Amino acid sequence: MTSASHGTDLAQLFAALSDRTRLRLLNLMDGREVCVCYFVEILSQSQPKISRHLAYLRRVGIVRARREGKWMHYRIEQPAEAGAAAILESTLAALKADRSLQADRARLDRACCVPQRLVTLRGAPVPVTAAG
Repeated sequence: MTSASHGTDLAQLFAALSDRTRLRLLNLMDGREVCVCYFVEILSQSQPKISRHLAYLRRVGIVRARREGKWMHYRIEQPAEAGAAAILESTLAALKADRSLQADRARLDRACCVPQRLVTLRGAPVPVTAAG
């Protein structure tokens, strides 16, 4: 099931897209780069759990990471294979219609505007950079 030209494994891609947390992460990254600290705050999940899901998405090849100091920033990486890219684009378009995912994006938009007010880690402000 692997694409001979670019190594895209469609079974792995569909598995990556079958998890609600990973869909929420992709939704938040759609059109922007996001610091892991925002994911932790908005999804109300532990940093190790978020990192495991992001690592899964990276292994499949649809997310890229960039380090800035001690923070990791993530963004969507379009697959080179046309079929996989179409699947990802269709998924992202469908996510935009989900009300709970719209609420996630609204929380990210507010957090990006006032990170010190909304982004905290165990009650203490987290130093953040612009997410998008």
